[in-house]
Amino acid sequence: MKKQAVHRQYNFPDADLYLQCMERIKYAKRDLAQFTQYGYDQDRLARFLAMCDRFRQLPDDDELVGDQMLSTEKKSKAAERLKSAIRSIMTRVAIKYNNRSGRYRKFGTAKMGDMPDAQLLFCGRRVARVARQQIDFLAEVGVSENNIQKVLDACRNFENALNIQQDKVSERDIAVERRVEQGNKIYEELVVLCNIGKDIWAESDPIKYEHFTIYESNNDQKIRRKQGEKNG
Repeated sequence: MKKQAVHRQYNFPDADLYLQCMERIKYAKRDLAQFTQYGYDQDRLARFLAMCDRFRQLPDDDELVGDQMLSTEKKSKAAERLKSAIRSIMTRVAIKYNNRSGRYRKFGTAKMGDMPDAQLLFCGRRVARVARQQIDFLAEVGVSENNIQKVLDACRNFENALNIQQDKVSERDIAVERRVEQGNKIYEELVVLCNIGKDIWAESDPIKYEHFTIYESNNDQKIRRKQGEKNG
């Protein structure tokens, strides 16, 4: 059964979530005596802080995308080296055979520049295989075991680069899911902490009540705070 996609329970950036958590933890420490009456003690607050610290250390999507882009660049360079090795053989094959002949077509290099990665890899291996089968006929135009080996080496390097790139894509998907899962757990704990804080100060201190209000963004919180200072 396919695993269901994990969705964020909060609609503001992860950086804002972390900052809001840090600020609310600070207020909860200030009000720890009252929080303890709700069963929210120092140990739970410490666990919440540790969760936030682990969340902060997770790689963000910019890092993961950067790694993915680097691996894609390396794969593209490996693909060009493979195409170059194939062309080196096919230039010689074209001298020996008409490029409309069956012997030429057997190499299967038509529209090589438009081939997707998997097709290009198969093409390289086919060129090496067919060239080796006809090496006695192609020797006079300079096709040798050395040319063929260059194609095979380029195939191997391209396949390795392709696998690394695919791994980076998978790693990003997994990391994004892990970050969303941990972010949701932190947000759930933040909601619990803020609900307690608001209940403590609902009738006695509107400013401290406001300290436990969750905003959609950190900027919203700053604007609200400035408005409170003006009103005060």
